[in-house]
Amino acid sequence: MNGKTFYITTPIYYPSDKLHIGHSYCTVATDVMARFKRLQGYDVLFLTGTDEHGQKIELKAQEAGVTPQQYVDQVVAGIKELWNLLNISNDRFIRTTDDYHMESIQKIFKELYDRGYIYKGSYKGKYCTPCEAFWTESQLVNGNCPDCGRPVVDAEEEAYFFKLSAFQERLIKLYEENPHFMEPQSRMNEMVNNFIKPGLEDLCVSRTSFTWGVPVTFDPKHVVYVWVDALSNYITALGYGNDRYHDFEKYWPADVHFVGKEIMRFHTIIWPAMLMALDLPLPKKVYGHGWLLLEGGKMSKSKGNVVDPTILVDRYGVDAIRYFLLREFPFGSDGLFSNESLITRINADLANDLGNLVSRSVAMVKPFGGTLPTERQPEPIDEEILSLARTLKEKYEKHMEEYAFQNALIEIFKLISRTNKYIDETAPWTLSKDPANHPRLATVLYNLLECVRIAGILLTPFMPSTAPRIFEQIGAGPEITSYESAGTWGLLPANATVHKGDALFPRIDVAKELAALEAAKAAAKEKATPAKKAAVEGIASLISIDDFAKVQLRVAQVKSCEPVKRAKKLLCLQLDDGTDTPRQVVSGIHPWYEPEQLIGKKLVVVANLKPATLCGVESNGMILAADAGENDVKVIFVDDTIPCGATVR
Repeated sequence: MNGKTFYITTPIYYPSDKLHIGHSYCTVATDVMARFKRLQGYDVLFLTGTDEHGQKIELKAQEAGVTPQQYVDQVVAGIKELWNLLNISNDRFIRTTDDYHMESIQKIFKELYDRGYIYKGSYKGKYCTPCEAFWTESQLVNGNCPDCGRPVVDAEEEAYFFKLSAFQERLIKLYEENPHFMEPQSRMNEMVNNFIKPGLEDLCVSRTSFTWGVPVTFDPKHVVYVWVDALSNYITALGYGNDRYHDFEKYWPADVHFVGKEIMRFHTIIWPAMLMALDLPLPKKVYGHGWLLLEGGKMSKSKGNVVDPTILVDRYGVDAIRYFLLREFPFGSDGLFSNESLITRINADLANDLGNLVSRSVAMVKPFGGTLPTERQPEPIDEEILSLARTLKEKYEKHMEEYAFQNALIEIFKLISRTNKYIDETAPWTLSKDPANHPRLATVLYNLLECVRIAGILLTPFMPSTAPRIFEQIGAGPEITSYESAGTWGLLPANATVHKGDALFPRIDVAKELAALEAAKAAAKEKATPAKKAAVEGIASLISIDDFAKVQLRVAQVKSCEPVKRAKKLLCLQLDDGTDTPRQVVSGIHPWYEPEQLIGKKLVVVANLKPATLCGVESNGMILAADAGENDVKVIFVDDTIPCGATVR
C-alpha cells in the first residue's frame, strides 16, 4: 500500500424487479476504477447499495401482497446475485433499510432542523410518483415530468422543506472555483443553465401520504423523503452518525461519485448543499456517465426494451461483457447497444486480436519444448513494439485517471494489434525450421510473451477473470504481474515456460449467433402469444350491437377519493357525472393509484350497472381501466375539455 485512500461509489439503486444492462454499466465502470486503484496500491473503499424507501415500494409491496420489507429483501437478493455474476468487487453494500443508516438519517434530519435549514410548511404542486419528485409548473416538459416524461399529479400535503434556495450563491462559487467538480463539462453547463440560473426553490424532504420511510423523530407522522435518506448513504456507510463503522475521517470526502446523467442534479446541487449545511467536506468529483440506448431510445422496463445482463454473461462470458461496455462507448456519452455490435467487438478485439495473440505466442514455443532458451539475437525491427510496450503504462494511466476507459483500452489494443503484426513481419514459423535461427526465434517469442504480460496487467481491472489465465499460459508469476511491473520491460524470465490452455475467446459466427438470438426471441414471443390470445378471447362471447347499446358509458370527474377501510385494493371515488347527485363508485385500483393521483381527473364510468356492496361500501357503477401488462393496470382517462355526463359511444 502507498498509504493513500480512494473512496468511490455508485448511486444506490432503486430495487426494481429487474436490473438491465444499463444499470450494470455504471457498476462495472466503478468496479474497474476500484480495481485499478487497488493495483496502484491504494486503500480502496468501493460502495454500492439500494435505495429502498418511498411510495413506489409501498405500492409495489401492496400489489404483491407482502410487506415492504419482504418485497425489498427479495429484490435486493437478486441485485446482489447480479453484482456477483458481473464480478463486482464492492467493499460495502448499503441498504437504506439498514438500522445503522436509519439511525444516522434521523440524526442528520434533526441536525439540519436544529441548524435552521429544515422548516415545516405545506407543499402544493406537481408530483411524479415514479420518480418521487416534485416539480414546479415551469419545470414540466409538455405538462409531464422532465425526467421520465410521464404524467404528474397535483399534490398537497404538510411537509418539511430544506432551504436549498439559501445555497444558490455558494453552489455557483463551488462550480467557479472547482471547474472539475462535475464532469464531463457538459454536465456543468446543464446544471447551471437549467437549474441554478432559473433560481433554486426549497426542497420537500418529508412526506405524510405514506409510511414506508425513516420516521422523523420529533414529528413521527412524517417520514424522511428520498433526498436526505438516499443521498446521505455515502457518509452513513462510513459511520457518520452511527457506530456500525468508524472510518469517516479516513475515507471522506469521496474521491468520485459515479452516477447516471439523469441524477446529476441531485448529486451536484442537492447533495453539496446538504453537506454545506452540515459543515462537512464536499466530494472531490461527481462524474455523470451517459446512457446505453437501444434503437427505441433509453432502456426502460416500461418500454419493454431492456437487455438482460444475465443472458449476455451466460452466452459470452462476464469479461467479454465488461470489456464491451467500457470499450464500445466513451464513458461520458450515450452509446447505442446492439447484439451485433457486441458480437463484432468480441470477435475483432478479444478473439482475433487478444485471444489469437496469446494462443499463437504460446503455441510457437513448442519447438523448444515449451521453455525458451536464453540465447538471444535482437534486431532493429524489434524496437517499435518494445517502445510501444515501454510507454504503454504511462499513456494508460493518464486515461484511467480521467475516467476515459475507452481510450485506455484503445492504447492497450494498439500494442496488441502491433504485436500481431510483428508476428507476420518476423515469421516465427519460418525461423523454427532452421536451428541456426533459433536464437532469433527465441528473441521474437520472448518479445511476444513480454508484450502479452504488460497488456495482461493493464487489462486486469477490466477482465479480472481473463488476466490470470493469460499469466498462467505465458508463465508469468505474481512477482512480475504487479501494476508497477507493467512499466518495466524484460521482467519475464529469459527461460520462461509456457502452458498452453483453452482459447480465451472463441470466435463467434455472427450470422448464426444473430439468427439464434432472433429464433430464441421469436420462440419466446410465440410461446407467450397463445396465452395472451386465450385471455383476450375469454373476456366475453360475441354480442350484438343491441346488446352493446344497453351499456351506458358516461364521462365523470373525480371530486374526491379515499381508501376503503380494511381493503388494501379498494378506493372509494365520488364522481360528478353531470347529474345533480354525486355518484359513488368503489374500484380495486389502489395497488396502482393513490387517491391524490385521481382527484380532478376525468374518466369513463359504466353508469347503468346494478349497485353492489364491496367491503360494506355501496358502489354505483364501474370505472373503465385496461390491463397494461403483467401486474399493471391503467385507468382510462379522457380529455379535460369533454363535459361531465357526456355519453361515450
